[in-house]
Amino acid sequence: MNTTKESPRGTSRKTATMVGVLYIIGTVAGILSLVFTGPILEEPDYLIQVSTNPNQIVIGALFVLTMGLALAMVPVMMFPILKRYNEALAVGYVVFRGALEAVTDLAFAIGWLSLLLISQGYVKAIAAEAFYFQSLGDLVLQAHDQMGHVLTIVFILGALMFYYVLYRSKLVPRWLSGWGLLAAIPYFISGVLGLFTLLDQMSTIQMVLVLPMAVQEMVLAVWLIVKGFNSSPVSFGLAQASVSQA
Repeated sequence: MNTTKESPRGTSRKTATMVGVLYIIGTVAGILSLVFTGPILEEPDYLIQVSTNPNQIVIGALFVLTMGLALAMVPVMMFPILKRYNEALAVGYVVFRGALEAVTDLAFAIGWLSLLLISQGYVKAIAAEAFYFQSLGDLVLQAHDQMGHVLTIVFILGALMFYYVLYRSKLVPRWLSGWGLLAAIPYFISGVLGLFTLLDQMSTIQMVLVLPMAVQEMVLAVWLIVKGFNSSPVSFGLAQASVSQA
């Protein structure tokens, strides 16, 4: 009987690789969801477009669910490693980047799928009733935009916890985790401006504000796949505990 156990270092290497892969899967799925739904939902007669292209909406919703699941698994997989350095922030990371972000992505998918029913009612309605279906569809899209801005803030709060622990522990090079901390600032600003309706979703300015974080996460993903975690990180949480007991 084989009783050989995998070393902690080997487990961490596999975790790093899987986290990098999940980042890429989540990002690609998110982009593809916009590729399928964007050209339809941005049209003035989007309800007619939805009714004639239902499969694109369904595929877009499935990609959103894939993105939400993949990215929600990242904090779950990172928790056993991060809790060694700061358990409170590790829990917060799971809550914000895992639970809350996944719930919001689920709401996105449900919203898009609900447009299928609204569009069907719209194309069958007489002129007097069509107004109500149009108003309902507009409300769904407006709620979608607001949820997007809220998700931006939720995302950044979780990211700040994550990159702070990475920066202090040196699990990855500090230039990489520091990049994440700095990139969080314009990303957070885009969410706040969006909540006050000062910035439109998918506008050029919004894309510029979120680009540094988007690029950073892809660089981090590739780094984790190729390099993994540093072999000798600084256990600042354990170090502080040892000092207090001395």
